[in-house]
Amino acid sequence: MRTSFNRQATMVVAMVALLLLCACSSEPDATGTPTKTPGAVQHSAATKSPPVMATPIPTVTPRPPSPTPEPEPTGTPQPEVIEGLIGPEVYDHDVNPLTGEVMTDPTVLDRRPVAVKFSNYPPQYVRPQAGLDKADLVFEHYAEGGVTRLTAIFYGQGTSQAGSIRSGRMIDLEIPAMYQSAFAYSGASAGVREKIRYSDFYERVISPDFGYGEPFFYRMPRDGVPFEHTLFADLYDIWAWLDNNDNNTRPELKGLAFSEMPPAGGVPVSNLLVGYLSADCQVKWAYTLATGRYLRWQGGAAHTELTSGAQLSAANVVIVGAHHKDTDILEDHVAGGHYSVQIQIWGDGPVSLFRDGQRYEGRWQRADREDMLSFTDLDGDILPFKPGNTWFQMVPLGFDRLIVEP
Repeated sequence: MRTSFNRQATMVVAMVALLLLCACSSEPDATGTPTKTPGAVQHSAATKSPPVMATPIPTVTPRPPSPTPEPEPTGTPQPEVIEGLIGPEVYDHDVNPLTGEVMTDPTVLDRRPVAVKFSNYPPQYVRPQAGLDKADLVFEHYAEGGVTRLTAIFYGQGTSQAGSIRSGRMIDLEIPAMYQSAFAYSGASAGVREKIRYSDFYERVISPDFGYGEPFFYRMPRDGVPFEHTLFADLYDIWAWLDNNDNNTRPELKGLAFSEMPPAGGVPVSNLLVGYLSADCQVKWAYTLATGRYLRWQGGAAHTELTSGAQLSAANVVIVGAHHKDTDILEDHVAGGHYSVQIQIWGDGPVSLFRDGQRYEGRWQRADREDMLSFTDLDGDILPFKPGNTWFQMVPLGFDRLIVEP
C-alpha cells in the first residue's frame, strides 16, 4: 500500500512540474512577445517563413530569412522636392501655363491661345519669318521631302505680323486640341482639309480654306518672292474674331512644370545639331552662358526675326521622339508626289530636354486628346522646364541624326 501511494505521489509531482514548465514557456516577456524555451519542439503552423519583400530583390540569390519579421513599409517613396516648382497641375492666376512666367498684365491670359502655321522652306523666300520671337511654343516637324514646317502657339504675347503662313499638316489635327487654341493657316490638301472640317476645334479655325481673308490675313509682297509666300496674319484681329463669336475664353491648361533652378542629373551640353534630312532645314542650337538661353541657326545661317533682325532664341529646346507614319493623303506632285506624314503625338515616347546648358533624358506623355504634352525624367519624376519659351524639335523614333557637343 505504501509503495503504491509513493508511486502515485511521484506521478502527481511530475505532472505538476510539467504543467509549470509549459506555463513558463508561453509567458510573455517584457516586450509582450512570447518567449520560447530553447529546444522546445514547434508545430509546423508556428514555423517562420522568409519575409515577403515589398519590391523584388534584383538578384537570383535567395535572401536568408531574418530572425524577426521585417517591418511593413510606412509609406510610398516620395519624389524629389523641386524648389520653386511652378505647375504642372495648378498655376497662379497671373502665371502663363505655357511659359511659367508671371505676366505684367494677367488679363491677357483670359483669352484663347492661337496656333499659327509658318512656312520654313524654301529659305530664300520664307526666312526670316515675322513674329516667331513672340511665340510661347514652337513645334518644328517634318512636312514631306525632308523639309520642315512650323506651328507656333501664341498666348502671352501677340503680334500684328505673323508669317509667312502656309498650309496645315496632319500634326495640326493634334496641336489645337492640346492647347485648346484657335488655328490660323492658309490652306491644306483635300484630305487634311476635310479632317479639319470635321474636327472638334473646327469652330476655332480661321483659314482661306473656309472663306476667311482680310483683316485676319493680308498679303505682303516682296521683290522676288512667289505669291504663295506672302500671306501674313494679325493675331489681334483673330482674338477680336474669337471675342465676337463668344469663343475667346481662358482655357484650363495644365501639364507643363517649370523651375528657375535646373534639376539634378543633367549632362553638360553647349551645342546641339538636329540633322533633318534637308540641309536647308538642319538646326543648330548654341547655349549662351551670359543669357542662359539657346541661340538658333538653320541651314547654316543665323535664324533671325524679320522685323527686329534679332536672332531667335529659346529658354528650352526639347527633342521629342514620336512615331511618323506615311498616309495616303497626297500633298504635292513634286518628284512623283509626296504624301502627308502623321506624327503620332499621343501615348508616350522619349524626350531630351536642353536647358541651362544641361541635357536631361526623360519621357513625354499625352493620355487624352485635350492634354498638353507633359514630361518626366527616367525615374518618372517631374521634369521641369526653365521659365520662358520652348522650341519642340519633332523627330521620328530612333532618330540618329542628333549631334551634341559638351
